[in-house]
Formats: sequence, structure tokens, C-alpha cells
Amino acid sequence: MLARPSTLIVLSGLPGVGKTTLAKRLSAAIGAIHLRLDTIEAALTSSGIIERAGGWQAFPAVGYRIAWALAHDHLVAGHDVVADSVNPLAVTRESWSSCARDTGSQLVNIEVACGDVELHRSRVESRESDLTGLTVPTWEQVRERRYEPWSEQVLRVDTAEGVDRPVSTVLSRLAEIGGARK
Repeated sequence: MLARPSTLIVLSGLPGVGKTTLAKRLSAAIGAIHLRLDTIEAALTSSGIIERAGGWQAFPAVGYRIAWALAHDHLVAGHDVVADSVNPLAVTRESWSSCARDTGSQLVNIEVACGDVELHRSRVESRESDLTGLTVPTWEQVRERRYEPWSEQVLRVDTAEGVDRPVSTVLSRLAEIGGARK
């Protein structure tokens, strides 16, 4: 019997919409690895290497490159991965797609939003960093952030009423495609 391919679940969305909360719940529900870009970038920042290298503008994609490499290794090893990042540009989205193709994994793209603008703003304004080296953005920075619309089909979920429904929606999609092991 052939083993089911690994599944790469890529969460995308603006800061403060609930991606990490959703990623944690989803990873626990399916026994997947939660790969959080904020963790990678916070570690790079707190190590001092980013400052010594000239700041994030000198190496803007380094966090994503590390995330893609880690996802690749975990997928090849047979693990499902939930990738948690803003993933704002077509080029970053294509790199996640390439990771799935290169590893023979199923890809599920999920755009996470908070349909209640005031709630989203409140989340952003009350958010405190849970990682040394991570500076959370202001509401103005979130509003000004470049975030390209998706040009392909993507599963959209709204966290305005919490993550229970989005988790159920994603689990239903995974069941439809035969993804996720647990």
C-alpha cells in the first residue's frame, strides 16, 4: 500500500487576523508541524545577525528561505506542515507551491481574514509579542502593508467569530482531498 503524500497547508493573511491561533489549533488537530515565520525571523533578529548584516532590507527573504527549506525537509520526511506567515506576494506563494511540487506533497492554500475591521484593529492594537526579537506591527503598518490579491483558487476563512469554524472548514477540506494523517 502506498503512503499518502504529505500535506503542506499554507496560511496567509495580514498580521492580527488569527493565523497563528488557527495554525496552532490545526497543527494539534492533525498532528502536523507548525512552521511559524515569526519564530524564524525573531530568532534571526535576536541573534544580532540581521543587524550586523545591514538590516532586513539587506536580506528581505531570508526568513522565508529558511521556512521553505525546513518545510521541504519535514515534508520529505513524511510530516504534514502548517506554514504560518503573512505570505503577501505572488512570489512567496509560488515558492510554497514549488516546495509542495518538489516534495510530491499536496498543497492547501488558506487565506485567513478577520471580517470585522474593528475587531481586527483591536487585535492588532492590543497584541503583545510572544517572541524575543519580534516587534509586532501597528494598525497603521498593517493597513499600509502590501498584500497582493490571490490570482488562484484559495480556501478563505474568517476568524471574526473565533477559530472553531475555520478549523472545521480546513479539516473538511483536508478530508475531501485525503490530506492530513490524524
